Amino acid sequence: MQDNPWTVALYEFLHVGGALVAIIAVISVLTGIVREYIPQDKLQKKLEKHERRGPLLGALLGTLTPFCSASMVPVAMGMVEMGASVGTIFGFLISAPLCNFVVVGLILVTFGLKVTLIYLAVTLGGAILAGYLVGFTSLNHAVRRDISPATGSCGGAQAASCSPSAAALAVGCGDATVVDCDAPAVPTCGGPAPSTAHDRLPHGERLRASLPFAWALFRKIIPYVLVGAVISALSAAFLPAEVVEKYVGGDSWYAVPVAAVIGVPLYLRIEMALPLLQVLIAKGMSMGAAMSLLIGGTGASLPEIAIISSILKPKAVIAFVVTVVAMAMVGGGIFLVVS
Repeated sequence: MQDNPWTVALYEFLHVGGALVAIIAVISVLTGIVREYIPQDKLQKKLEKHERRGPLLGALLGTLTPFCSASMVPVAMGMVEMGASVGTIFGFLISAPLCNFVVVGLILVTFGLKVTLIYLAVTLGGAILAGYLVGFTSLNHAVRRDISPATGSCGGAQAASCSPSAAALAVGCGDATVVDCDAPAVPTCGGPAPSTAHDRLPHGERLRASLPFAWALFRKIIPYVLVGAVISALSAAFLPAEVVEKYVGGDSWYAVPVAAVIGVPLYLRIEMALPLLQVLIAKGMSMGAAMSLLIGGTGASLPEIAIISSILKPKAVIAFVVTVVAMAMVGGGIFLVVS
């Protein structure tokens, strides 16, 4: 009975899906608390004061932005509007999809501490290094400074200037609400900025205030988790190991670069990719190729490239894609050596 592929698929779905739902719930709550106590607009203002450390601060800011590609745009546009360097913006745009809270937490629960530390060193270190390197090239001015944040307005003012949460979350601002993807509406427009009074609230109230955002984040991510669990289950039950072994398996020299390049058009969501990669590794895919595919597909997907094109000029967009693919190859090579 246990040899029945559908039984194997069901077991794999319950096992992988249950574990990921639990970790997503925990990470969503932690993310809501972090955003409640560390508004992203305050972090953005620090970029202006410490421009020489811009790429470092931009990359660290990216670790606090566990959202969809579209939600990175208001933050990046805020950086552009206040004159942040392209290195700062590069650091953020690379770090945000690759090494935010959600990604690191999921990799930790899926592959363990050693893989997580190496992955974080490659992605976060790569984001910081790329930001500094870009600052020394002609791409330092390849930012569309003439753009206006596509975030709507509040009483005639740009959403980025409405309130702490507006600068980081706004994708539309009208009738005193700001929405980020599926995040709950947050009142921000009109009257004095709420940050001072908000900071004086008791910790219990602030923790309760973080829960609606955590719930919205959980609801947004969980469908991808379930889809990933289904794909993982079907792959475990029906995917022939020979297919994986032929193209990206074993120790073949081309597995890592092939995985890095094909990851870009795949548009991998981290919640869907990790359980699938776990199965593919069991089927014969090398850890190096798996990590290369993950970095390439998560860091430079086609929808993300299109969105980033509204912020960066064409040469900078090309440099961004090349940087992510190079990081995928380097990371994959490291995992081949250490695994």
